[in-house]
Amino acid sequence: MSETRQAAAVDVAVGPKVVDGKIRCDACPVLCYIRDGASGACDRYANKGGELIRVDPHILLDHAVADGQALVPFGAGSQAWDGDVLHAGNTFVTAIGAGTTYPDYKPAPFIVASAIDGVDMVTVVTEGIFSYCGVKIKIDTDRFLGPEQAAVRADGEAVGHVTTGEYGSQMLSLGGVHHLTGGSKKEGRVTCDTLLALCNRQAVELTIDGGATIIVEAGKAPIVNGVQEERMRVGCGSATIGMFAKQWEGKVDEVVVVDDHITGVLSEHQAGKLLGIPDTGIKMRGRRSTPGRYFQVAEPGTGWGGTDISDPLAILQPFDPKVARPGLTMLMVSTTGEHAAYYVLDDHLQPIEHDLPQPLKDSVARIKENCEPALSTVLFMGGAGGSLRAGVTENPVRLTQSVKQALTHVTCGGAPAYVWPGGGITLMVDVTLLPQNAFGYVPTPALVAPIEFTLRLEDYANLGGHMDHVRRLGDLGTDGQARQKVGRHAEVPWPLTFHGRTGRPT
Repeated sequence: MSETRQAAAVDVAVGPKVVDGKIRCDACPVLCYIRDGASGACDRYANKGGELIRVDPHILLDHAVADGQALVPFGAGSQAWDGDVLHAGNTFVTAIGAGTTYPDYKPAPFIVASAIDGVDMVTVVTEGIFSYCGVKIKIDTDRFLGPEQAAVRADGEAVGHVTTGEYGSQMLSLGGVHHLTGGSKKEGRVTCDTLLALCNRQAVELTIDGGATIIVEAGKAPIVNGVQEERMRVGCGSATIGMFAKQWEGKVDEVVVVDDHITGVLSEHQAGKLLGIPDTGIKMRGRRSTPGRYFQVAEPGTGWGGTDISDPLAILQPFDPKVARPGLTMLMVSTTGEHAAYYVLDDHLQPIEHDLPQPLKDSVARIKENCEPALSTVLFMGGAGGSLRAGVTENPVRLTQSVKQALTHVTCGGAPAYVWPGGGITLMVDVTLLPQNAFGYVPTPALVAPIEFTLRLEDYANLGGHMDHVRRLGDLGTDGQARQKVGRHAEVPWPLTFHGRTGRPT
């Protein structure tokens, strides 16, 4: 249905809305001219019989309907509204499908008032055009994905970089204005496409310079170099020693938990000392930190414990003959329990592999049991700048102040957003908590993301809101716009739940 935008032979900023039968769409800076039966470059707006319409339905959340249940359509092209569809306590108006405020001075598309528990509330919704946006990705794996600051690529284009590794997870930062607008046209387009797919919970293949190829899909296990991850590590090697030392006491003489970050050694570790585990004469490669904790025992990789080794004995030096003895037993295990091996020292103090005794099989299984399922987590992050705020109030800084004072509650598609401290409204939201396909794009390039501001009607008036554009919730059922009600996500607190008599969001 979409068509390539056409540059008109007029000043599109002030020129006619119709040229050669095509309607000019002013929902974003591209200003497409759209012929009848076609949609614009973003596939969000279309010309239907000479009228500019929003292609996707406007989404409302139903408090009483479980997530994943069938959509309930009403409005244009659906069954007549029965007067109960928009019950105030059970309906939240999201910004998904609502439209934008561009060119920004216009009031938000929907400023909807309703009475909640006797308090007059208002929700201001708009689909924000975010040039300053990106995603933060948390990938649960102990495998090496790539060095910090390495470029992350999609379709050969740099779309972000590797950031710090966190506890059992690797973090990526994708997008941002420099990738969207600061490089080539292809880089901007690929970055926008990648962000859109990730935010809409689609699988995306990424390659990391000097590292792995990964497939990321929000809420699904990551796939690293073609292998699907099953679990994140229980902890670093030292933490694993601390957690399970008591369970190894009396069953094995020595335990080494192999980890790229901190490899643990039972007999030297404080946990082993407190349990009276005797010295074994073990000697480790790498840099000793504190007793029983070793850094840099091997290079990062996709082998044992996120190292590049396939033979765990490679991280050992010869045992001290003054302390070690033939027959000494040793368990070597990774932080996920994926790898494990059992050794007995021979007469020459060489570790010889044997089958794992059942008690040690049980301990390895316990490590696996304590590893949480591996997931890819995608957080949309964007800056709600001055232009977006103008759709809420004629004095945009007052909205920022209201958010900081917790008078205004910020959501994205009804899902709670974390607003960063400091200036502006910089927010993050877990994309799995939003209804499906909540994000769109404009080919500037930028993402289009839903954002809602909910506050008391009295507070809205005090911050200089567009009071002349406030409409009652019940009026939405009669305005002819196509809408759908969807069930809220089970983990999402109801955005119209407020505490006390103040009407402040919880």
